[in-house]
Amino acid sequence: MANAKQYCEELFQRVTERNAHEPEFHQAVKEVLESLVPVLEKRPEYISLGIMERIVEPERQIIFRVPWVDDTGKVRVNRGFRIQFNSAIGPYKGGIRFHPSVNVGILKFLGFEQTFKNSLTGLPIGGGKGGSDFDPKGKSDGEVMRFCQSFMTELYRHIGQDIDVPAGDIGVGGREVGYMFGQFKRIKNAYEAGVLTGKGLTFGGSLVRTQATGYGLVYFLDEMLKDKGMAIAGKTVLVSGSGNVSIYATEKVQQMGGKVVAVSDSNGYVYDAEGIKLDTVKRIKEIERGRISEYVKAHPKAEYHEGCSGIWTIKCDIALPCATQNEIDENSAKILVKNGCQAVAEGANMPTTLEGTKVFLDSGVLFGPAKAANAGGVATSALEMSQNSMRLSWTFEEVDAKLKNIMINIFKNSSKAAEDYGLKGNLVAGANMAGFLKVAEAMKAQGLV
Repeated sequence: MANAKQYCEELFQRVTERNAHEPEFHQAVKEVLESLVPVLEKRPEYISLGIMERIVEPERQIIFRVPWVDDTGKVRVNRGFRIQFNSAIGPYKGGIRFHPSVNVGILKFLGFEQTFKNSLTGLPIGGGKGGSDFDPKGKSDGEVMRFCQSFMTELYRHIGQDIDVPAGDIGVGGREVGYMFGQFKRIKNAYEAGVLTGKGLTFGGSLVRTQATGYGLVYFLDEMLKDKGMAIAGKTVLVSGSGNVSIYATEKVQQMGGKVVAVSDSNGYVYDAEGIKLDTVKRIKEIERGRISEYVKAHPKAEYHEGCSGIWTIKCDIALPCATQNEIDENSAKILVKNGCQAVAEGANMPTTLEGTKVFLDSGVLFGPAKAANAGGVATSALEMSQNSMRLSWTFEEVDAKLKNIMINIFKNSSKAAEDYGLKGNLVAGANMAGFLKVAEAMKAQGLV
């Protein structure tokens, strides 16, 4: 295995030199390369064909100016991006993120991860990601609309239902997708419903899409626990974040008999020993667009604490990080293990550092990596694309059943890949292997492109 290992180490060195100052991208690539050493040892043709050299390089990177006017009449300028990473198994597919932290490195990490995640769904979609450093927080509906229209005025020329299909992500929900779709339709003079997913139900959206990432996460968690003779019912659960993924992961955990005792946002976290009251969180976050600190006004027995990382010091059976990348570091992971945490499943993209992941794996904690555990959102986006292509809508129950089946298959395929290559139980390696093999075979069949 020395040759494959040396090859991966040298390739990683070239990636870091060629993509300087992009630590999140380096982290994502390093994890995948380390996982793939056994595969490349058994399949040396992937090395000779330059599969990995091509996989770590995006097919296309688009950066553009986004000018818009705020409510005071002042001209503002943001930067827009679309990273079209890999189209070997289908059109590029991945969300659009509006957040001040957005830059090329963040989006390359997300697009790279998306390539493997989309492969795991079993659906014909490639990997991509996009966004802007625009911050929708505190902006009026009019300002958000004008920004989205300006953003789409450039992006439209790079996307299409058979080319690249964006969706929502952090800072981009139904409101933003609606504004972007309207502008795309206006410019193209065509109703191409499949060009964006996460649309409203009145214009081509899919039932369950709103709930999909959170529900899918819990379906994956349930399968992971069942494999070890365990269940969600009766377990104490921590869920970081209080956005879309967190809300619907909490909802599904509660439906399955678990008790979520904490949620958070970028300012701090709320601990409610009696169990989080989801209707309050939904009101604060989905209707009022407020801060999670307001939760204690409705429930005085609950506690609010400043700072996000403190949520991982609460004793729990299960942790579901659903906020953002690298929120669980090595120290937080050690505290979770010490407090008896039995399972971790990632709802956000890469929310655990490499050091934190190692702590969980070394301690025998069941660990569901993001590219497998949070694939339910993009899977349901692909189901939305299918419905748009067929000019029909499936019922909530039909979509939910398809989602659950996809998540069960992702667990089984990741688990089997790990076992096939001598790493039984390591779902991090298994997910990377299973996702990679499908993309690699497609790239091999399509020649040097």
